Amino acid sequence: MAKRDYYEVLGVAKNASDDDIKKAYRKLAMKYHPDRNQGEGSKEAEEKFKEGKEAYEMLTDGQKRAAYDQYGHAGVDPNAGGFRGGQGAEGFGGFAEAFGDIFGDLFGGGAGGGGNGRRGGGQQVYRGSDLSYAMEITLEEAARGKETQIRIPSWEGCETCNGSGAKPGTSAKTCGACGGSGTVHMRQGFFSIQQTCPHCHGTGKIIPEPCTTCNGAGKIKKTKTLEVKIPAGINEGMRIRSAGNGEPGVNGGPPGDLYIEIRIKQHDIFERDGDDLHCTMPVSMTLAALGGTIEVPTLGGKAEIELPEGSQHGKTFRLRGKGIKGVRSSYPGDLYCHISVETPVKLTEHQRKLLKELDKSFREGGDRHSPNAKSWTDRVKDLFK
Repeated sequence: MAKRDYYEVLGVAKNASDDDIKKAYRKLAMKYHPDRNQGEGSKEAEEKFKEGKEAYEMLTDGQKRAAYDQYGHAGVDPNAGGFRGGQGAEGFGGFAEAFGDIFGDLFGGGAGGGGNGRRGGGQQVYRGSDLSYAMEITLEEAARGKETQIRIPSWEGCETCNGSGAKPGTSAKTCGACGGSGTVHMRQGFFSIQQTCPHCHGTGKIIPEPCTTCNGAGKIKKTKTLEVKIPAGINEGMRIRSAGNGEPGVNGGPPGDLYIEIRIKQHDIFERDGDDLHCTMPVSMTLAALGGTIEVPTLGGKAEIELPEGSQHGKTFRLRGKGIKGVRSSYPGDLYCHISVETPVKLTEHQRKLLKELDKSFREGGDRHSPNAKSWTDRVKDLFK
């Protein structure tokens, strides 16, 4: 049976670019991959998959493609006299690269996933881990914002070995297991699976005599100082990201990030609820009964509220705009002041006498002095009827 035209197999024009050929092959391979075509029709799918693989290998090799364009299949058939190509590393590498991408699409992996990948086909590179730093601030600092400094762990090149990781006078050697690539291939049936070399852990090098200062790491752990700006209105549990100040990457990979997690100290007076503040204001029994002006603390100073005559325990006053303006808010929240009527303690004999006289006068005045008590007594009577 005559072979189909390679361009026809992939569905591309003869002047298609390498990227167009690669995209076409990816689409074909995803459709006809044996793992996606089980049962009826699997044999036909496998044949089309192999046909597409052969077309891709030929058209992504510059020499083979030129020979194919000039002589057709005879130009790349090793059994024909006009064969012009060669099974070079370049042609195989191009196929392996594309197939690796497809393998990742099929099984959820990929050399570039999760911040890890390869650099120029060499050693495996890894993004550094993120770091977390817990910072405790006061409520006032959270409301107004602040600029501060923190000290975090850092890595610097080892001066003893100049960052090589090898003992002075010695040098690292290329890993014999992976040939310095940092990865090894394992065949499992149809697939060739690439994984990090277990001997050099992806570095591509073996250090026979590690540096005693850094134990072969090529770097030593120190601390560095960072300037941190806390935005006004930040709340408990929010995080500030400091890009690039996490753990360093491996084999030239990018560093991770530092996340500063905010913890707000418990305040002596205020409790925060979103952008609102709450406080409990103790007032004397006589002030609650007679009414008057009282001073209320706020984060910005003092404010006054008029306590009406006969104010009851638990009465709440709302001071608009005296709360906190959150980092994502257009307006500040409110301050809620809750009245707590205090019962006098440690009375003198004279005070006891006065309170008894006052209580007697209340009783003689009837229920008008204690409307809540009258209502409660009526409800109790109804309960036991």
